[in-house]
Amino acid sequence: MPEVFREFGFVFFFYANEGQEPMHIHVRKGGGFAKFWMDPVELDFAQGMKVSELKLAEQLIVEHFEQIKNKWNEIHGS
Repeated sequence: MPEVFREFGFVFFFYANEGQEPMHIHVRKGGGFAKFWMDPVELDFAQGMKVSELKLAEQLIVEHFEQIKNKWNEIHGS
């Protein structure tokens, strides 16, 4: 489970065996988790996270887009 970054209590990561899907990122905070597609950045699903947390997570994904994309390509190929 390659971790990409941590910020404001969120952990952003991939699962190593998901390279067959379009680029996406998983995020967890506390007991909640979500999955966002990357191009465009869009929520796929979430459980146990507040709307405000999801908005902040999405904002962080946009801010770290290049870092996430580079890590995705390193793990899954381009």
